[in-house]
Amino acid sequence: MSTNHIHVFAKWQVKKGQTGQVLALLKQAAEASRQEKGNLFYQVHQGTADPDTIVLFEGYIDESALAEHRESSHFQSIVVGQIVPLLDSREVTITKPILD
Repeated sequence: MSTNHIHVFAKWQVKKGQTGQVLALLKQAAEASRQEKGNLFYQVHQGTADPDTIVLFEGYIDESALAEHRESSHFQSIVVGQIVPLLDSREVTITKPILD
């Protein structure tokens, strides 16, 4: 498969009692991210066994689009500035598709 697409899997463990606030902020961040020129998709998932676990699945046309996303004002202000302090942990894995 020849593609420059980049996929991001982010697993967040939200602090107890903060999931509602994180999801409200994440709705804003997702809407803004989906408007980015290089965004392919931005999906938000919630754990069934643990609703305080949030998993993001994001797609970008290439590495520069991902870099632009991370530098965007909405990412910096909402995700880094407001959401990250409400998390116990945050794990991000950046991948590229290799098989259909």
